[in-house]
Amino acid sequence: MAEQVSVPLFEGSDWDFALIQRIYDAVEQIALSELKLDVYPNQIEIISAEQMLDAYSSTGMPLFYKHWSFGKQFVANEMLYRKGLRGLAYELVINSDPCISYIMQENSATMQTLVIAHAAFGHNHFFKNNYAFKQWTDAEGILDYLEFAKSFIAHCEERHGQQAVERLLDCAHALMHQGVHRHPRVRARDLKAEAAREAEREAYRDRIYDDLWRTLPAEPKAPVVEADERRRELNLPQENILYFLEKMGPRLEPWQREILRIVRLIAQYFYPQRQTKVMNEGCATWCHYQIMTKLHQRGLITDGSFMEFLQSHTNVVYQPNYDVPQFSGFNPYALGFGIMQDIVRISENPTDEDKDWFRDFAGKNDAVGVLKDVWANYRDESFISQFLSPHMIRHWRLFQVMDKQSETELGIAAIHDERGYRRIRRALAREFDIGRQEPDIQIVDVDLAGDRALVLEHLVADGRLLDERDATMVLQSLADLWGYEVRLKELDAVDRRELKAHVLSPQA
Repeated sequence: MAEQVSVPLFEGSDWDFALIQRIYDAVEQIALSELKLDVYPNQIEIISAEQMLDAYSSTGMPLFYKHWSFGKQFVANEMLYRKGLRGLAYELVINSDPCISYIMQENSATMQTLVIAHAAFGHNHFFKNNYAFKQWTDAEGILDYLEFAKSFIAHCEERHGQQAVERLLDCAHALMHQGVHRHPRVRARDLKAEAAREAEREAYRDRIYDDLWRTLPAEPKAPVVEADERRRELNLPQENILYFLEKMGPRLEPWQREILRIVRLIAQYFYPQRQTKVMNEGCATWCHYQIMTKLHQRGLITDGSFMEFLQSHTNVVYQPNYDVPQFSGFNPYALGFGIMQDIVRISENPTDEDKDWFRDFAGKNDAVGVLKDVWANYRDESFISQFLSPHMIRHWRLFQVMDKQSETELGIAAIHDERGYRRIRRALAREFDIGRQEPDIQIVDVDLAGDRALVLEHLVADGRLLDERDATMVLQSLADLWGYEVRLKELDAVDRRELKAHVLSPQA
């Protein structure tokens, strides 16, 4: 055990930059030497409340292109904050190399210590080591790519008009969740190289441009192609709608295709975060709890500072019961931290029940090793389905309710017994399956030599059809980008019965 010191890092709430450095050094020593975290180099930036609001409005990124929706979010958040109806995050952290952590200048010295432990080391370790982030993101290139995206879109506004660019972005943003590849790729895309290639393409188009090309006669009509061959040539079905539009949109100009590429690559960057919310926050919360506790044990923070930390930590991991007005689902901080604390208990002091359920690590006294393996190789759904224990199910008083449309009353489908534990765990894990959270919509056909209508299918799970209003608005954006009619069929995922159909044409 480390030796206790006689002088704490600070007393009271005031801080300066020299103190921030001492706090960082103390936190880093515990995180790297004792917890053995593996992190990107850190870049700590101190910002004001207004800058934090600005970061909120641009999805938390340090560089971003302009769009009216970001200003709208800024005004809404600022109004709630000024009226005292909403607080601000103590920090924001960027999945980049170096890892950028924004901390509020209004924070006390204790809170600065907490957020450095939470963001600069907890989130940082998770970003660098989790398989989903390794597959889908390029931490080293994201900042350069955002700089390119910002300058490219500003250039397009100067050349093609702000209104045209804004309308294109409106349509692209509406399709962002249908603009990601959901299956593993060979490697994460090199965003720095992407920006360089597009700069070369733009320069080449400018060099070879000749107005005489527009006077050439139209190309002859394409020959008729059989449906199966056509779909094979177009690589259909295709789940990444923005990708298909970027490659095949018949009426899009090169600059419009590049903006679609920008939007979908940014959507892809955020895709792992949507899959790992519970694990990411649980990892950061577990790390900050361990670090702050060790700092207190060694006298580096005072009893008063530790009490301030515990109050904030307790608020973060509070999980309301289902029968109180505050309940709105599971708190990802509470769920992730609770299961990770339970993994530590099982590793160090298991019961006979734990040994039956978790034979691989129960009683092995390697809690940090187990957690690092979990952080690296799981996402929310698999994490919950593998590590939610009967002990935690009882502690949280979880049970499963069956709500069938054909029944007039609710039924209790699972209770606290052997079969019930497994059903509850499986049911909760399904709630975090991103494949169930988002509709399964794919482009299945388009006759480029005929009417050019774009045909899509939505495989309906559990009878949940698309919201009529949202579906109409999103399909209108798709039709405007495609330039021709769009047809969407909603089919039962089991027997492919047609449940509903939508048809929209592009606006004039």
